[in-house]
Amino acid sequence: MSVIFLLLTASILVAAFFLLAFLWSVKKGQYDDQQSPPVRMLFDDKPSNNNQ
Repeated sequence: MSVIFLLLTASILVAAFFLLAFLWSVKKGQYDDQQSPPVRMLFDDKPSNNNQ
């Protein structure tokens, strides 16, 4: 029975770590780029200079 409590505690600690890492990345602006992903596909690639 003690193994269940140990695994439950470990899983809660890991989940809390990932939650804090996610909140930290949101606070630092990791997900702020709202403009470029939708319009990135509209820009053509530069033509290559290799006309063979």
